[in-house]
Amino acid sequence: MQITEKKVTWLELFYDLLFVAAVSKASHVLLHVEDGTLSLETLGKFVLIFIPIWWAWVGQTLFVNRFGQDSVSHRVFLIIQLFFVLIMTASLSVDFDDTYYSFLIGYIGLRAMTAVQYHYAHAKEQGHLRATARYFGTRFWIGLAISACSLFFDSWVRYAVLYAGIALDIILPLTGRRILLKTPTNTHHLLERFSLFALILLGESVVSILAVLQSSTWTPESVTFAALAFVLIIAMWWQYYDNLEKKVDKHVQTAGQTIIYGHLFIFLSLCTIAATIQLLFLNKLHYELMVNLFFGSVALYFASTTLVFHVYRHKQHRLGIFQLSILAALLAGLYILDRVFHVSNVLMMGEMALFFAVYAKVTT
Repeated sequence: MQITEKKVTWLELFYDLLFVAAVSKASHVLLHVEDGTLSLETLGKFVLIFIPIWWAWVGQTLFVNRFGQDSVSHRVFLIIQLFFVLIMTASLSVDFDDTYYSFLIGYIGLRAMTAVQYHYAHAKEQGHLRATARYFGTRFWIGLAISACSLFFDSWVRYAVLYAGIALDIILPLTGRRILLKTPTNTHHLLERFSLFALILLGESVVSILAVLQSSTWTPESVTFAALAFVLIIAMWWQYYDNLEKKVDKHVQTAGQTIIYGHLFIFLSLCTIAATIQLLFLNKLHYELMVNLFFGSVALYFASTTLVFHVYRHKQHRLGIFQLSILAALLAGLYILDRVFHVSNVLMMGEMALFFAVYAKVTT
């Protein structure tokens, strides 16, 4: 089956910007530190807020990838969804209980519009595309109905019901893999959408550097810290986008699931790395917790990017066990060093910049 090249439209880019604003606001949850501790409850709250945002974006991205035509009707659907994105974004806060209803309206509205689009595509398409549209168009309503039932509950039960519906939604591409392989994603377009989203998230780390410089007087220490953080970000950019442009086979035909689910962890790690830059400079966390959070975020990014690029690399460009072992050993060695010795925040940032520089060099 020949897949024609599909370009990202300007409206899609605008759509992505509003979603990144939602992700940015959700990420601010990670900056709420009390007595030098970032509780598991706060981390869990960030993940639980992030996942519905990510999934609402992924659902529409996948529809556009297979069925989007930049028609007037398609633009109208996207514009209506932008309104629900604004509602959902305005509802994000640490005190999530107080804004839960408006958040749910935004999320249900987004997902319902995507489900309606699949019904619309089902009426127009033929063959395997029609079967794919029917599969998603009928089954997405089940998850939506379950999540909507959370309105009738309080406390933790409310969230259990909400995420039961979301979890059902998320596994649908996995359970329908046999159907979806007959209508493979446009890999070039899918990678472009996810990489553009990652690029904007990477910009959040640049914002963190600005926050560092604005939070104190310019001293040799603060300038050095900011410079090393900038090197880290540039190395991350170099590694990701050089691999994307030079090493990845964008014509392979798959259901796109490695890109979809792998980027959940890439996006999560980008958000936590951005927050960690600020927390590290301000010394807001206890030392051991800071080390665990920083290295854990980097390890998650390393593992998820390695997986995604390994699957889609040209075979001759795939990394071997030796190269991966060197990178893993370097990261583990730096972690052990920082657990044994109490290093300064500038030195820790330098270590991460070094790791990403080596990661970029080895993989590109």
